[in-house]
Amino acid sequence: GPAAWWHGWARDEFDALAGAVVAGHVIECGPQATGGNYPFLDEITDRRYPGFPIAEVAADGSWVITKPPGPGGLVSVGTVTAQLLYELQGPAYLGPDVTTHFDTITLTQEGEHRVRISGVRGSAPPPTLKVALNEAGGYRNTMTLVLTGLDIEAKAAHAEALLFDILGGKDRFAEVDVRLLRFDRPDAPTNEQATAHLRVTVKDPDPCKVGRAFSNATMELALGGYAGFHTTTPPTAESAFGVYRPATVPRSAVQHVVVHADGTRSMVADPPTADGAGMKGAGLGNERHSRPVGVDERPVRSESEPGTVSGPTRRVPLGTVCGARSGDKGGDANIGVWTRDPAAYPWLRGFLTPDRVRELLGPEAADLDIEVHELPNLNAVNVIVHGLLGDGVASSTRPDPQAKGLGEYLRSRVVDVPEVLLR
Repeated sequence: GPAAWWHGWARDEFDALAGAVVAGHVIECGPQATGGNYPFLDEITDRRYPGFPIAEVAADGSWVITKPPGPGGLVSVGTVTAQLLYELQGPAYLGPDVTTHFDTITLTQEGEHRVRISGVRGSAPPPTLKVALNEAGGYRNTMTLVLTGLDIEAKAAHAEALLFDILGGKDRFAEVDVRLLRFDRPDAPTNEQATAHLRVTVKDPDPCKVGRAFSNATMELALGGYAGFHTTTPPTAESAFGVYRPATVPRSAVQHVVVHADGTRSMVADPPTADGAGMKGAGLGNERHSRPVGVDERPVRSESEPGTVSGPTRRVPLGTVCGARSGDKGGDANIGVWTRDPAAYPWLRGFLTPDRVRELLGPEAADLDIEVHELPNLNAVNVIVHGLLGDGVASSTRPDPQAKGLGEYLRSRVVDVPEVLLR
């Protein structure tokens, strides 16, 4: 908006508008573009709190990302790439004014703490607008039981069976989520390192079912349950939770209005839009965990493809050669993965297929729909794990409900990497 006003762009100057959208995407999470949450700490020589990013937007929509000279942090092709990949869907980024094509972005290190972004292409926006649907989901409660030392799995199974026998069975609740979180290790040097958590969450429209009636029941295990019983909190009351779903509506459902300082109102006409050919339909798109209506995406790979890098391999963490930045899109998790060395990208694009992602993320992703989109201009792929976060952050029962650590978990997995990429 400010760039279009300043430079006087017309509504159909889609390339310039797309460039400014990319600028907004990079700076909208503040210091995440200047070294915050960046996986390669060795690249940041000044690790004081990073300065907030500044976008210098040119008349053609190209721009430079920089930061103030005083604070710490780093502006590099790597830090900007990390933020570009944050919480994307596919390469076509839909907006109300322009569709921005992230697979056309070119990054250049122009100087210290200065990265130029150019070449961004835009096209007409879709005939729909993205909306967020939020509704009351009911009530929830969580209690965490601590297990210590030997026989962790047997203790957990015993506790779960006793608890739901006291509560009258799992069928009494609309939803039950039980997770055994293993932090323990054999012959642990400290008491804390010998513990695991049994995390029990219940949900229901009736607050009475999941309130103190639930959490108090865990206390009945204190003297008649497993050895070493204790919890991380006292019994707690229920709390309400929400459900978030992304969807689209026809533009005719929303009027764009400017309210002036004197209270007068001006109607703003829609920009020229795509005709909808090949779109996924009109009207409210509210399918759970579906990609937004109107997304015009290239096909994504569903099977392994051989990379162009061959030779002997060595088993190392994926993060040895790749960075990652992850987050949430409603019930979907997004992981942007890129290679520091462009020579490693052909291997990455051949290696990180949907099936490989399922294998690396483990059981919770085994039956989920996974997309992998290629962004060769960024030496990156964008991974979308549909449904991993349930009905969104307010409803998710994962310990990491916004998938902020998912990318770092993926980087920690040990895989076979060509030795030529490790030199």
